[in-house]
Amino acid sequence: MDTFSVFLREIPGWFLLFGIFLPVALLLILLIVYLAWKLKEVNEELALAPDPRETAYDLCFRTAALRGKRRTRFHNHS
Repeated sequence: MDTFSVFLREIPGWFLLFGIFLPVALLLILLIVYLAWKLKEVNEELALAPDPRETAYDLCFRTAALRGKRRTRFHNHS
């Protein structure tokens, strides 16, 4: 006979339900709730963050404009 079927026949049903199935199911539900909570926190933080496209524009063009102003201010000695 298959040892797994003998094992399942000998173990009581209440132990399978309350000892194995219920704790594993509760841990999975707890993990899902925790990850949903963390995802909600991250979404709230991302809503407060500036748009990355605007940040890239600021870094590329506005800093170049500031550098150009500094050069003309410091290098115009005539």
